Amino acid sequence: MTSASAPLPLRDELFLLGHDDDTGQPHLYRQALAVGLAGAVLIDLFLAGRVGLASGDGGSDGEQCVGLHLDQPVGDLVADAAIASLRQARSAPPLRPWLRGFAEDLYERTRAGLQEAGILRHEVRRRFGGLARIDCYLSTDTRWAVVARARLRHLAAGRHEPTNHTAALAGLVVTLGLTSHLYLGEDTAAVAARLRVVAGQHHRPVCEITAAVDAAVGDLATAAYR
Repeated sequence: MTSASAPLPLRDELFLLGHDDDTGQPHLYRQALAVGLAGAVLIDLFLAGRVGLASGDGGSDGEQCVGLHLDQPVGDLVADAAIASLRQARSAPPLRPWLRGFAEDLYERTRAGLQEAGILRHEVRRRFGGLARIDCYLSTDTRWAVVARARLRHLAAGRHEPTNHTAALAGLVVTLGLTSHLYLGEDTAAVAARLRVVAGQHHRPVCEITAAVDAAVGDLATAAYR
């Protein structure tokens, strides 16, 4: 079981906020959430000094590329997989394509990690007289999502100075349209605007990663209508 005093990785908090506490159903398409999770992994690595963004030959239309600064494992399977993917690349990959590629099975990997840590539990529900089987993954303790929401609530209200972690979470939550699911009891548009302002005042690479998540999610929507 993960210690309650230890902060969860950014991707884990985003995963929990991206699902309904009672039903375990996602608030948005899994592919879109997976891209957000990929952005969260990259932001955590940036904040840890492991990766950076820079202009490079691999970028298109001025898009930043992801460079590996410190090629050492961090002891987290998903983060280490991200480091390995950057190590194996022939050159620094463009940001948005890297996010889309790394997101391919990231939803399932993140869910599996939360289940292994005892934060999620698997439950089978049946409908239509037992004919339909629904696999649900529910929180074993809602405190994880409640604590994350509380930090965002305080951030929106200006009660605390934002940490880099919470500011990044705010940017991803707004980008993925999850503000209405924070249960803040306020004007959603106003809360989103305040969170966006706070997120935009922090590290430029974090803002660029968040913007790339937004663009990559837009690519998914465009592809769906082709």
